[in-house]
Amino acid sequence: MSGHHLILGEIKDFITGKFVKETHDERYRQKIARILVNIKGYKKARIKSQNKFIINVDNKKAMFYVDFIINNNDKIHMLIKYAPGSIVTRHRSVLAASRLVSPYQVPVAVVTNGQTADILEGDSGKVLYKGLNSIPSKAELVALTENYQFRKISSKQVEIESRIIYAYEIDGACPCDNSICKL
Repeated sequence: MSGHHLILGEIKDFITGKFVKETHDERYRQKIARILVNIKGYKKARIKSQNKFIINVDNKKAMFYVDFIINNNDKIHMLIKYAPGSIVTRHRSVLAASRLVSPYQVPVAVVTNGQTADILEGDSGKVLYKGLNSIPSKAELVALTENYQFRKISSKQVEIESRIIYAYEIDGACPCDNSICKL
């Protein structure tokens, strides 16, 4: 046992081919990866998995994770964050992540618990679709982002979104969660 995750052994990551610790959460991540490639039509090369980002809030630094980033034409078009439990409680933090993973607003942000998903419009936070089957396919994502402007995120907005991530994902984390990293 490590932290609050039961380690079941090792599992081969579907996207990278590397071996990772097999946990119940990791099984859901692998399920999502297979949906993206086998059902939604994304090439593995267009999906970045296990993405780590550093945030700074006042004198504090921490690392947060985004499970999947979908690239198209050298821009991030969609990010997917897995989190167990209620996904409604994760809307605000996934929107904050969509404003921190690049210098521009990511158009589509997905939050999922591996059983269902909410697909959010990055600019407004509006729920576009619900359900794992509603995660946009490659063609649907291209259509959704065809005329998207990729608005630059201001330094003030970066500060605000960093505070939100820190409050929701770092300070609000279970004390035994060893996937949280304060630096």
